[in-house]
Amino acid sequence: MKFTGTGALCALVLASLSAGSVLADEADEPGIEEIVVRAHPLSAEGLAQPVSVLSAERLQRVVASSLGETLNSLPGVHSANFGQAVGRPVIRGLGGPRIKTMEDRIDSLDVSVTSPDHLTTIEPFTADSIEVLKGPSTLLYGTGAIGGVVDVHTGRIPHSLPEKTAVHLDVRGADNAARKSSAARLDAGAGNFAIHVDGFYRDADEYDIPGFAESRALRAQEEESGEEEEEGEAEAFGELPGSQFEAKGGAIGFSHVGDYGFVGLAVSSYDAEYGLPGGHGHGHEEEEEHEGEEEEEEHGEANPTLDLEQTKVDFEAGINAPFAGINSLNLRIGANDYEHTEVEGSGEVGTTFTTEAFEGRLEFVHEEMFGIRGSFGLQYSEREFAASGEEAFVLPVDTDSFGVFYLGEGSVGAFNLEAGIRLERVSHDPTANRSRNFDLQAVSFGLIRPIGDNWTVTAQLDRSSRAPVAEELYSDGPHLATGSYEIGDPGLDKETAANIAATLQYQTNNLGFTVSAYRTDFSDYIFESPTGTELDELPVLLWQQEDAVFEGLEVDLNWRAVSWNRGSLTLNAGMDTVSARLSGTADNDLPRIPPRRWRLGSVLEWNNFTAELAYTSVDAQSDVAAGELPTSGFNNLRAYLGYRADVGSAEIEFFVRGENLTDDEQRYHTSFIKDLAPQPGRTIEGGVTVRI
Repeated sequence: MKFTGTGALCALVLASLSAGSVLADEADEPGIEEIVVRAHPLSAEGLAQPVSVLSAERLQRVVASSLGETLNSLPGVHSANFGQAVGRPVIRGLGGPRIKTMEDRIDSLDVSVTSPDHLTTIEPFTADSIEVLKGPSTLLYGTGAIGGVVDVHTGRIPHSLPEKTAVHLDVRGADNAARKSSAARLDAGAGNFAIHVDGFYRDADEYDIPGFAESRALRAQEEESGEEEEEGEAEAFGELPGSQFEAKGGAIGFSHVGDYGFVGLAVSSYDAEYGLPGGHGHGHEEEEEHEGEEEEEEHGEANPTLDLEQTKVDFEAGINAPFAGINSLNLRIGANDYEHTEVEGSGEVGTTFTTEAFEGRLEFVHEEMFGIRGSFGLQYSEREFAASGEEAFVLPVDTDSFGVFYLGEGSVGAFNLEAGIRLERVSHDPTANRSRNFDLQAVSFGLIRPIGDNWTVTAQLDRSSRAPVAEELYSDGPHLATGSYEIGDPGLDKETAANIAATLQYQTNNLGFTVSAYRTDFSDYIFESPTGTELDELPVLLWQQEDAVFEGLEVDLNWRAVSWNRGSLTLNAGMDTVSARLSGTADNDLPRIPPRRWRLGSVLEWNNFTAELAYTSVDAQSDVAAGELPTSGFNNLRAYLGYRADVGSAEIEFFVRGENLTDDEQRYHTSFIKDLAPQPGRTIEGGVTVRI
């Protein structure tokens, strides 16, 4: 029996009315846990900006092979998947260069924004916690973060001395794709030195899918148009060709810690090799030359692989009270050397992408002055990007940016106020074509108003601008990941967004309720538009600008319905929806905007057992852009069961997790290849976590 999202939400409301919370009232009521958002220097005083945090046990239950898939269950957050290896976060309908992905408050420094088939070199399995700042975060981390920030905290540069040597091991495996993963971590201290070591390895074959690789809508379109299908693609059924991946890496870091603060350094590596599903526009000629070979071999030749290597060096210094009037100083620097090669199914090297990038930020938190607490600083970044090969659709280009910012907060009567400003300059210098410089500004004003002991109203107004990235300015060539010929516009202007958001929150020891609404008006929104022509047998997409509007609503409910001496039952529900359209045109829907989702779940904690059941209903998306096919809705049923046991000084947890237990055909409308590559079918994963 299948439930609609509305029916599921109504069922929870009826259960709430009938069950009551008598046992919860009789139990001890723990205080509300204070969450300090490390991506924001003033978060201890509360934030006007919506934020979600995944940490500890919650992160353990949902961690996945990509950053976007790990965050996919959070309200307002989706994933733009390209197979199981690649999943970049989409926040409130915005993705790509509008979302800044960071590791310990420094950009990932990879090329994931260049193309949807490029993965983000941040490993979720090594994370302590992951924070998502929704809406414009341009003041703190750059004007490009016009849609939000994802910050993954790893602890690779320790900030304090550990109380004892700690070891964390995680080993798990899944039936679908014979997926295996393992991660290990050591945190230790010696005198005034803190040491961190971590490593991970993940491997998976091509994954099983519930039906055809091609969507029903695409097959119907091909049949109606009489289009001849490429050999091997239409027959892909039950398994997604090119969806395999392998990744490994790790880090070693250390810090000197004293009364003054800390100074630390970390060196990390990330290596991966993964397939590019969906045909990727490659390999059809090779397929035709090998018609007599087995179907599995044809699939292998049809899909290229991507082989990447990254080495990254990070430095951080946190100094307590360095000067009069300054509470703290933080200097954070990251530098990387990145290269990946796309290899055709025939084994021939296609395109090589390289980048050397650097980012540094210096941030001060000052003492209260005139009733204002604040943070100010400066940030500088540079990137040398180059692509070579027959599919290099972007010119080599150097990009530099420099910004200064101030963010302050204070109280006026019952109101807590936040305000800030950032000024930034971004420069692009390509090897050919003209250089461009952009002067950018961001201003923000936020309000927090407690109402009684349990209610809080927050509101935020932002106006920020974003410089077009190199791909939007200088693209000119076949981009086979998107199945198109992309042409940039070197004359693009900066993109400006005016955002208004409001949140109503109710919080007691047993009940939490949050509803957020937002609207963002873009001037000169940058997007790709089909021209209706073809080059190299690919549809031509032109980067251009037009005004646009994004509107959305998010609801989140958590209710500890029953609690007793050694356990509790918590119910949760929610929904999120966003619409995005161009202004002043008849056919004005924007592409790859996520559909409405409904969520219903429960978490049972009893003695050493933890059990979670989560149901998500995703509506169909029929509001599509020109050249885009509608996407069918689907259901997702997820379950988790874990048991913890103390063995000597070690805590051992055995767990089993099920994803897509109904084996639905799931296609993310946010994915460029959603009509060629569905999500994995039913997957059962088991594993063990050891903490010493």
